Formats: sequence, C-alpha cells, structure tokens
Amino acid sequence: MTEQGDMAGEEPGVRGGGSEPGEHARGAEPRERNRAEDGETALGRRDEGRSAGEARTAAGGAVPSGTADQPRPADRSGSPARPPAPAPSSGPPHSARASLAAWRPRLEESANRGFARVTGAALGPYQSAVVRIGFAATWLFFLLREVPHRHELYGPDSPWGWDLAQRLVDSNGSFTVLLWTESDLWFELVYVLAVLSSAALLLGWRTRTMSVLFMVGVLSLQNRSVFMGDGGDNIIHLIAIYLVLTRCGRVWSLDARRESRQSDTGAGARDTTGVVLWALSGMTLLVVTLGPGLSAGWAVVFWGLWVVHALWWKVNRNHSEPRQLCDIIANLVHNGALLVIMIEVCLVYATAGWYKIQGSRWQDGTAVFYPMKLDYFAPWPELNDVLASNGLAIMLMTYGTVFVQVAFPFALLNRRAKNVLLVIMIVEHLSIAVLLGLPFFSLAMVAADAVFLPTAALLWMGARASGLRGRLTRDRRPDGDGSARTAEAEAEPEGPEKAGPRTRSASVGKQRQPAESETTDSSSPGSPVR
Repeated sequence: MTEQGDMAGEEPGVRGGGSEPGEHARGAEPRERNRAEDGETALGRRDEGRSAGEARTAAGGAVPSGTADQPRPADRSGSPARPPAPAPSSGPPHSARASLAAWRPRLEESANRGFARVTGAALGPYQSAVVRIGFAATWLFFLLREVPHRHELYGPDSPWGWDLAQRLVDSNGSFTVLLWTESDLWFELVYVLAVLSSAALLLGWRTRTMSVLFMVGVLSLQNRSVFMGDGGDNIIHLIAIYLVLTRCGRVWSLDARRESRQSDTGAGARDTTGVVLWALSGMTLLVVTLGPGLSAGWAVVFWGLWVVHALWWKVNRNHSEPRQLCDIIANLVHNGALLVIMIEVCLVYATAGWYKIQGSRWQDGTAVFYPMKLDYFAPWPELNDVLASNGLAIMLMTYGTVFVQVAFPFALLNRRAKNVLLVIMIVEHLSIAVLLGLPFFSLAMVAADAVFLPTAALLWMGARASGLRGRLTRDRRPDGDGSARTAEAEAEPEGPEKAGPRTRSASVGKQRQPAESETTDSSSPGSPVR
C-alpha cells in the first residue's frame, strides 16, 4: 500500500516510463479520459462558433472565408480562442439594397410618366390664354388712354431726351426701335403698330406673329423712357418676352376657332394670309438688318423666330414624324416658359413681402396709412379718409399684405391654401386700383396671378362669358326672327347648372375638349405664323 501510494503520487515518474507495464496502463486511463473530455469541449465550442457565424450571415454580416470549418487554436490555458470579429462591410446593408431595388421601378415609372406628360401636351392652355388676354388688354388700354400724352411719354417731347435715351441704351444693350430715327412719323408708326398688335393678340389672331410684334412694341416704348411707369410696366416687360415662347392661342382665340372650323369642314391646309404675313415679316427684317441695323443678339433672335415659323409651316403640311418631333419641342418650350412665369410671380411676391418686413412702418402696422393721404394717389379722397380714420382696418391691411405676400410661394404646396390666398391677392389688387388710382398696375398683377387659377374656375368663367355673348347676339337680331329664338331660349336651360345630368356632362366635356386634345395646335395647319 505504501509503494502504490508513492507511485500514484509521483506523476512525473509515471510519465517518464520508469514503472511496470500494468501500472503504466492504470495511470494512462485518467489521462485519456481527460483528453477526450477536452476534445469534446473544443468540438462543442467550435459548433457553437459555427452556429453564431451562420446566424451573422443570415442577418447580413460577412464571415471570413476559411474560418467557419477550421478548428481554432487554443491559448496557453488550454481553452479555444475566441472567433475573430467579422470584417466591416464596405457597401450598404442588404436591407438598404433591397429597398433601393424595390423602389427603382417605381421611380423609373414616375420619371417616364412625368416626361411623357411634359412632352406630350402643352400644359395649362386656359391659364396661358388668360395671361395672353390679360396682358394684351392691359397694354392696349394703357396705350389708348395715353394717346393724348403719347409724345410726352415716349415721343420727341419726352423729358427723357433723345441723347439720354441713346446713352442708356448703349450702356445696357436694351432693344428699342424708336431710337433708329428721330422722325415723328416713325414714332407714330411704332405707336400704331403697338396698339394693333395688342388688339390682335387679345383676340388671338395669328398669335405666333402677333406675340412677336407685341414684344417689339412693349420693349420699344418702355426702353425709350424707362421712368414712365407705375410698377406694372416691369411685369408687362417680362411677360411680353415669355409669351413669345408659349402656345397661348390654343383656346379662346380666333386661331382656335379657325382651326376648329377647318377640322369640321375638312378644308385644305392652304393659308394665304399666313404665307403673306411670313413673307412681309421676312422682307421687313431684311431691310431692318441692312438699314438701321440690329445688334448681333437681337438679329439672331428675330431671324431664328422667322426660320422656326417657316419650319413649322413645312412640317404642318402632313402628320409625319418631323411634325411629332416639332410638337414635342414646342410643348417643352411652352411648359418651360409657363414654369418661368410662375417662378417670376412667386419671386415678385416673395421679394416684396420680405422687403416689407424690414420696414419700420410695416412692422408697426401703419404703412398703408401714408399712401392714402397722398393727393396723387387719392382718386376718391372721401373714401380714403374713411379707411384712414379706422386704425384697426389700417393695421389689418398692413399686416395682411405682408402675410399674404410672404406666404403665397409656400401656399402653392396646398391647393386649397393657394386658392384662398389667390382670391385675397386679387381683391387686394382691385382695391389698389380703386383706392390708389393704379388701374394698370392692378390689371397687370391680376393677369399674372391668373396663371395659378384652377382650370374649373376658368371654364366656369368661360361658360358665363359665352352665355352673355349669346344673349347679346340674340338681342341684336330682328324682331321677326329674334322674338321666336328668344322665347325658345327662355324655355330651355341657360347653362350647365340648370340642365340635367347628361346635358351638364356634355356641356362640360365640350368646354374641356380643347384641353384634352393637347397635341392639336391652334394655328392653321398650313400657316407658318398664327
């Protein structure tokens, strides 16, 4: 017993092999059992590491290649080493890539739908028509009212003399035909041309040509005497240029009615009036280029427009691929110009509102009071005195003006808010026309605001105007025929609101027909100008 205890207690002696074989076998059994237990523990930890790696792979993590199936080296204590941390991912997570892949078809579909809408139709035909009518009427009424004073405003008797105007034009490169010669006859001719082109554009007769002549008349008169204006001349100056780039004669114009009649009767594409106008425009442009002379930039503009009109007449003779391509380009230009008009109106209100905020009189709510007490801006002094004596009304008008002008660009994000502020601004400009005696400024701003009017409201106003014109036409007819037609008209509904469901739907569809046939141009198919 003493020898066995001594041998069992001397482990190094046993490992050294200095005992008998039976005793060596009995001493090796515990060591083999310990080694097996250590191996099972290592295998269990490796399986646990492999399960954790698979879980990280399923969650989107990256596992280094070659490390999942190899045993991990043990540290000095005998326990397996911890698995290495996964390498950082260089790209987006798998979930983000999946989200982008899911949204990509929707984004592409939306982009294609938007591009097709912008290129396939001239948007806002009624809005552009109202802008055309409003600005042409404003400029026409202004010119007619100032006929007795035209020489003092823009003619040879103007305080802004010939030399001053010439020096200013040379410095800023502006365009005016009135400085080509000092002849009084030339001035009268330009003034008459401005009046006639405004009336023709108002009616929508040959709008392609008349829009260019309208721009020439506006720029020539206003650049001759830059200080003759009330603020509305600035917006007229800009819109006159933008109207040249729009297809503003598609509805509510003589061009649209002429094309509708030609489509109904199946008339040919021959248009002698358009060809004659185009030829006269070319000869006049040639004489002007060789005579008084145009600057290089304006010569390129006018000759380019003349060539574009000829190209349009050429491709309009048949419905081929060049015609479709020209329609796409014309729609892009029109929609871009309409967007620029909208941005211009927003900038006008935003800058006016933010500048007002910086003024002390606008901050204390008394700014509206002072213009009402000026004799020059008081066509009805009694009415101004009544409003000026009410402090609450002055404060509300002052703060309301600032709020509406600052908030309007943001209100475009909500249709109802936009329509409410639009009505308030139109009422505000009409009150300026009455209280301050600035009718043409107010008309110009109302015409600019009309670009944001909803189509349903414009259709309603168009229907009311058509009904009024119909009643006036019936009243002018002879008694023999007019009485019977008037009685028949009284027995029938007068408008869509009094008709039945089918009649009202047909009437609205008929009114919206020009807007739905977007690919049809309002000019005559065979005319190089309209």
